[in-house]
Amino acid sequence: MNKLKRDDEVIVVAGKDKGKRGTISQLVGDDRVIVAGVNMVKRHTKPNPNLGQPGGIVEREASLHISNVAIFNSETNKADRVGIEALEGGAKKRVFKSNGQDID
Repeated sequence: MNKLKRDDEVIVVAGKDKGKRGTISQLVGDDRVIVAGVNMVKRHTKPNPNLGQPGGIVEREASLHISNVAIFNSETNKADRVGIEALEGGAKKRVFKSNGQDID
């Protein structure tokens, strides 16, 4: 079970965008995430007339390593860690480590 999922609100804890908040828009592989509005990079693209795509400098989000983001706890207004608790019947749920509340 992954500790972070799509549409989780996270805060960046390291790097050039430290302190910024956003939601996870995409998981890339096992260890990278794309956060909406964070880690913006400029990409120089060639025009593609077949697709009707103009060329120029396009700004888009780049991926961040999963260790550089932490889930945001809205009750404490701080970054938090994720714990996994086992329920009866073998099901699992994600909880905040600081106060034990459910994330989902």
